[in-house]
Amino acid sequence: MTGSMSDADRDTLMRMAAFDRVRRLAQVRDHLTANDLKSGFIFQGERIPLINPQRGIFKPQQMRFLLSIKTVFPKPGGKVWYDDQREVHRQIFEGDETVDYAFMGQDPEAADNRWLREACDHQIPVIYFLGIAPGRYQAMVPTFIVGWDADSLKARIAFGVPDQPSIAVPENAIERRYALRTVKQRLHQASFREAVIAAYRGRCAISGLPEPLLLDAAHIVQDKNELLGQPVVSNGLPLSKIHHAAFDAHLIGIDPDYRLHVSERLLAQNDGPMLAALKGLEGGRLLLPKRSKDLPDRDRLAMRFDQFRARI
Repeated sequence: MTGSMSDADRDTLMRMAAFDRVRRLAQVRDHLTANDLKSGFIFQGERIPLINPQRGIFKPQQMRFLLSIKTVFPKPGGKVWYDDQREVHRQIFEGDETVDYAFMGQDPEAADNRWLREACDHQIPVIYFLGIAPGRYQAMVPTFIVGWDADSLKARIAFGVPDQPSIAVPENAIERRYALRTVKQRLHQASFREAVIAAYRGRCAISGLPEPLLLDAAHIVQDKNELLGQPVVSNGLPLSKIHHAAFDAHLIGIDPDYRLHVSERLLAQNDGPMLAALKGLEGGRLLLPKRSKDLPDRDRLAMRFDQFRARI
């Protein structure tokens, strides 16, 4: 119709507004919370939801096609809605090109499952909110439904190639593998960060700063070391941005007995309160997690401390 917007055009513009909202949030946050998702997005002055809190497959009533799918990370002892809640991380890390997404219930013709099929048939890009901890998500944008099987009650998911000028289904196996490899890296980083910060109850292990949004999960031994660089809590420390930078630059060292050391380079300087705070760490002790199995590994600390001493 001349002079008016078609349903397809409106759906596309609304979808791009949702993608833009999610990407903007992801630029300033390591993960999205349930509250972030609850706030939705604004399109032409109207607030539109990003998810249905009670279901994993969601199409807003204002849209023609599916907008998002979600896999929650259940709380210990919590209800598991779909089989893929337990399997999705394993599938991503072990997968080659695609991963499965379970239907809602046992009826392939239920509305939620028809939305998956329609998105597959029309190659519609959607948002995949992938649970990394209870109430926390990584948003995978764009994601595509590339298969729909009524017999197995599962859809097949392919991730879009990141940083492309246009949004399109990956054309071949090489693109699908590259996109999945990128998702693996993001999931690795996010899962490691959540586990490390949770082990230390949301505090910096050096300063005690109690603000998780200002903390990084620092590797004691970098992950490029295949023998000792695994993403396990005993190889991680929650550090504020400044302490992480100082640790990586070998300006702060931690010995195997959890004592803090400051480089001569910093100790010899005298310029402002921030520097004074770093210098004041000399001789202090690392804040430790409650569980013994989460303690920083002494062998890894010894290896890292040798690097620190070599730089003094």
